[in-house]
Amino acid sequence: MSGICPVVDVVDTRSTCGTACAGLCTDDGIAAVLAADRALLHWRAMRGLGDSGLAEQAVQETLLRAWRSCAMFDARKGTVRTWLLAIQRNVMIDIARARAIRPADTEWDEVGQLSDVRYAHPDFADRLVDCLLVADLLARLPESQRTAVVEVILRDRAYQEVADDFGIPVGTVKTRVHYALRSLRRLPIGA
Repeated sequence: MSGICPVVDVVDTRSTCGTACAGLCTDDGIAAVLAADRALLHWRAMRGLGDSGLAEQAVQETLLRAWRSCAMFDARKGTVRTWLLAIQRNVMIDIARARAIRPADTEWDEVGQLSDVRYAHPDFADRLVDCLLVADLLARLPESQRTAVVEVILRDRAYQEVADDFGIPVGTVKTRVHYALRSLRRLPIGA
């Protein structure tokens, strides 16, 4: 057997992966993901779990789960990075729950914090990343659609109020928002 992982040589997942493949079933694919996203996954796991050993475990489990479900990746829903981050979120919740039920590994004052990781409010870094993603996506829209989305969705203003401010029919504002949101759903995130 050749290759880094004997399991990959024994079980050829490429034959099960079709057009909906994240590319993690090949050596080149996993190498590309490791080069591009390993640092982000580790940083996020460290911030969420607070322990470098658990962070490494979370990264490995994330990659393992992604590798196992490589054929279920749907590029229409986002990039491989966003898919990995969603998987990692579930992994971190599982790790936090496991730590919470093992009091020997966890201080009692940590139990509440660890069990509520999924309800935690995003910190500054998370909000910054979200803002950068939103700004990037909005920049891809035509000016008229971008303005309509910013006013109606982000500033939570009524369609009629926005229409009055711009001197256009309310139906035009609704149409711009509709087509902008439809376009945004089709755009790859972070690409």
